[in-house]
Amino acid sequence: MFIKGNELINITESNVRFSEVDSMNVVWHGNYVKYLEDGRESFGREFELGYYDVYKHGLMIPIVKLDINYKQQTRYEERIIIETKFVDTDAAKIIFDYKIYKKSDHRIVLTARSIQVFINKDGILELTNPEFYMAWKHKMGLIKES
Repeated sequence: MFIKGNELINITESNVRFSEVDSMNVVWHGNYVKYLEDGRESFGREFELGYYDVYKHGLMIPIVKLDINYKQQTRYEERIIIETKFVDTDAAKIIFDYKIYKKSDHRIVLTARSIQVFINKDGILELTNPEFYMAWKHKMGLIKES
């Protein structure tokens, strides 16, 4: 667990698999979305904000925006580091910033940001932060007592 001030950051690693590269031995751009998912899932396990943690409260958290900035290529069998940082906001959203590095030289492969919203099981958007989410923020030290 990495907590720096009010920053919640998860670090996880992955190998580039053969099925993720194209005929030029370069990771196909769409596969980076899967690496971001790996980062979110690892963050969720570490900080107890995984998909099932949200779902047990009757909610789902679809991605509504994803911005990716590609910096350089990765190839088959390279080891990558996925850094997933929670971005605190007052809005009823979950925002993550990402950096993916090559483990060999720590050069940045990409940066990204995802935004998720809360919807109930009927697909209706929650406009205010759910109670469990506010309790989680409090537990993580993101909300200080007055």
